Amino acid sequence: MKQRELLMDKHSLDLALTRITHQILERNQDFSKLGVVGMQSRGVFLAKRIVAKINELEHLALTAGTVDPTLYRDDYRMALKQPVVRITDIPFDINHINLILVDDVLYTGRTVRAALDALVDFGRPKTIQLAVLVDRGNRELPIRADYVGKKITTLPNQEVALKVAEIDGEDSLWLTEFEEGD
Repeated sequence: MKQRELLMDKHSLDLALTRITHQILERNQDFSKLGVVGMQSRGVFLAKRIVAKINELEHLALTAGTVDPTLYRDDYRMALKQPVVRITDIPFDINHINLILVDDVLYTGRTVRAALDALVDFGRPKTIQLAVLVDRGNRELPIRADYVGKKITTLPNQEVALKVAEIDGEDSLWLTEFEEGD
């Protein structure tokens, strides 16, 4: 049996993205050298929302890119099933810009490492900054987020899952705890 706890509702999720957006704008003054890329799958929707907020606040016309790090993961070859590969689309030159990489949940750091490998195939940004909705700790690699909506410490039998209206019909963030045998 599993237990679920609501960590963020639609309003608190929007507040966290607004705070992250303001922090990004404070740190990156030259908007002509700013790009935002969301990691497949739910990081893409968060990146689009951050870009919409940046565009509204600064009267810009930025477009969010997407990156799928699946084939760059160090564990995809070890899995027996065929990986699901999604679209990578970065509609701007990433060379010499401050690139914001957006993901929903930062856990071990392995997916972010894979995304970094994927991004360098497209060029060499001046900086790559990481924005995550949730940092749940338990890192396996020395990766740290620059912008964090919420920090929590989780146990190995817990999972953090984001629901977005575009896919799931609602915006919410959930902590699920699995009992032994689940």
